Amino acid sequence: MDPRAAFRQLLGAPRALIGMVHVGALPGTPAAHHAVERLAQVAVAEARAYREAGFTAVLVENMHDRPYLKGGVGPEVTAAMAVIAREVRRETGLPLGVQVLAGANREALAVAHACGAEFVRVEGFVFAHVADEGVVQASAGELLRFRRAIGAERVRVFADVKKKHASHALTADVSLAETVRAAEFFLADGVVVTGTATGEPATPSDLGEARAATRLPVLVGSGLTPANLGAYAGADGFIVGSSLKRGGAWEQPLEPDAVRAMRAAFTALPAPGA
Repeated sequence: MDPRAAFRQLLGAPRALIGMVHVGALPGTPAAHHAVERLAQVAVAEARAYREAGFTAVLVENMHDRPYLKGGVGPEVTAAMAVIAREVRRETGLPLGVQVLAGANREALAVAHACGAEFVRVEGFVFAHVADEGVVQASAGELLRFRRAIGAERVRVFADVKKKHASHALTADVSLAETVRAAEFFLADGVVVTGTATGEPATPSDLGEARAATRLPVLVGSGLTPANLGAYAGADGFIVGSSLKRGGAWEQPLEPDAVRAMRAAFTALPAPGA
């Protein structure tokens, strides 16, 4: 099946509006102060707000676990994420994605497999870069072998390319298009383009370059607002979170009016291919 058609089938819609659930600080992390049960309740409430507004899917992420470890997390975080993600999946019934920071891609895949999630968002899939946490190496070969080993082939892998919060000087001579083509060659199921940081928009030209370089679905993964969504109408999916929070700050609660405004902007987009 064509990869973009497979994406539409997975999410059950011509294009996807994916609400980001920023899970509270998990056990063992510096800011942790709530039991996993309480964290699950808050995550479920946020995911329900997305469902009630008509979002296509939700994505759970351990954003509050800063400062992040690089390339892996402990069993306490993996277990907590699996419990929380399972509750979100069960209570909302929406297609679900998992991301575990920073670049804890194997753990994200294990969580997704355990809780029945449809996809993972991963960092450092192809090429190396320098992130806040240090040098992040490519992980595609190891990750997809792990997916096969645990029988999780049904879980799709959506890979960030030239990702935010990172320096790409090491690969300055590798274009975004080349990076996208490498992700496709290394069997990613989709790619995610971003701006330079959380809440910072990608450039529409980056989206166009990525779309032209691959048959894979291309998602926009940062800086989306109801006002600028139309500039990215060519995307297959939109991952939104920070702009829907009180004051536009990712660590704040969802602002219901902003959530509804985003859904309205999404509904107003021209039909794909129009």
